[in-house]
Amino acid sequence: MQLVNLSCRCGEVKLTVEGPLIASVECLCSSCQTAAKTLEALPGAAAVLDDKGATPFVMHRKDCIAIVAGQDKLKAHRLSDDAGTRRVVATCCNTPVFMELKGGHWLSLYAALWPDEDRPSIEMRTMTGTRKDLPTDVPNLKTHSLAFYGRLFSAWAKMGFRNPQIADNGNLHAGQ
Repeated sequence: MQLVNLSCRCGEVKLTVEGPLIASVECLCSSCQTAAKTLEALPGAAAVLDDKGATPFVMHRKDCIAIVAGQDKLKAHRLSDDAGTRRVVATCCNTPVFMELKGGHWLSLYAALWPDEDRPSIEMRTMTGTRKDLPTDVPNLKTHSLAFYGRLFSAWAKMGFRNPQIADNGNLHAGQ
């Protein structure tokens, strides 16, 4: 299996990813758009949203991801105290690292962690709603499809229906 080495922009947080991806997507949900704007406003942060207003993610099983350096630099951002998702940022350079859905067995790694030449190609756009202005190069799913959920279930089955925990180092709030 191929081992991929990833890092935040400054290189202090390092990850390895092994094995096949679950999916490579661009998410256009309102939560990802709101969170991206918040993360982009952090000091020195790079753009999160692409030119379509989407957040590109590469989804992998948690058991295929290892944080090998800089775990102490990871902080979680939630849109509200009771939000079901957390977006984890490398505070050394304010690079978004991953998004995790509460109870999920996968991580949605921010695609910008990959160098352009190695980044997996987008397979689909999700949560496009009523947008008619999107390119038709990949499927534009109004919501999540049965095939999308099938990929997630298949990945979970391959993990033995486990849900490894990925720790962070506290909470990040935009005003701090």
